[in-house]
Amino acid sequence: MSRTWTAREGSGAVVHAGLVVALDVGGTAMKGVVLDSDDRIVGFHRWPTPRSEGPAVVVDAVLDAVGDLLARADGAVAVGLVVPGLVDDHGGVALHSENIGWRDVAFRDRVVERYGLPVGFGHDVRAGGLAERTLGAAHGVDDVLFLPVGTGISGAMYVAGHLVENIYGGEIGHIDVGSGEDCACGAHGCLESIASAAAIAMRYNRTTGGSVAGAEEVLHLMVAGDVVAATVWDEAVDALARALATYTSLLAPEVIVVGGGLSRAGEALLGPLRNRLRELLVWQQHPRIVPALLGDNAACLGAGLLARAALPGELPGQGRAVASDPHEAVALADGDV
Repeated sequence: MSRTWTAREGSGAVVHAGLVVALDVGGTAMKGVVLDSDDRIVGFHRWPTPRSEGPAVVVDAVLDAVGDLLARADGAVAVGLVVPGLVDDHGGVALHSENIGWRDVAFRDRVVERYGLPVGFGHDVRAGGLAERTLGAAHGVDDVLFLPVGTGISGAMYVAGHLVENIYGGEIGHIDVGSGEDCACGAHGCLESIASAAAIAMRYNRTTGGSVAGAEEVLHLMVAGDVVAATVWDEAVDALARALATYTSLLAPEVIVVGGGLSRAGEALLGPLRNRLRELLVWQQHPRIVPALLGDNAACLGAGLLARAALPGELPGQGRAVASDPHEAVALADGDV
């Protein structure tokens, strides 16, 4: 495994009472942090996810990564772990991940058995929503949709201050928006098939015979005047707006926080999205659409909150902050210090 580490207190293990460690497992990379007793990030670590070697190897890599974090954090008191796919947060089980291929992995029990520490376990998107609502762009807001748009599209939904924790909830990427495209899930017309970062690149390449690697390249081509790129981008924005109009009619969010890789497009995405959603809504409450404050680190920081919540007497989002300044949290996790 490749190993990169940044720590504010030197290159050795961090020794501090009340440390917790947190790990966010993604399809291509795993990101981990060490948090001190004030829930400030003191170190960040990254590993590749060995997805091509099969789900059993990935499970072992996850457990080893937790151990690696604990070796860097003498005296750690809890572990936070978040994973993608269908997740039973309360049972501590990763039920299924289409991208990774595992089924029914009792992660909480396995981490407890190996390391003997309390474990906060959950879904990566719901953890990201927890972080953004606790210390990020939706701080203090009761009705929130956290919408990461990347390889896929999913949502963490807060209604009247409560997280919707249904295992099958939040799959906004599989709302039928009439895209005319087949989806990897087996359905037809899904939002994800036209508006995910992967779909944007795929649709541009299919139309032009090109070989762009991602949605960012399509955006650059659009800015440079490429008509096909502009069409593909506009169709993605329109589909996102239609899905959000449906969501808004049902649950009336005050704030929609857009995260994931596509959110790095900034106002090139958010500006047209706000305008199109405004056109589609008639009498409904118009939500504020804002970029995620914690960037790609939201899920990892949310795992840190879950780790702390696993300790006796703690609740998730109980007023703690992963960093005194959210911008500092992002800078630390990006290795900028």
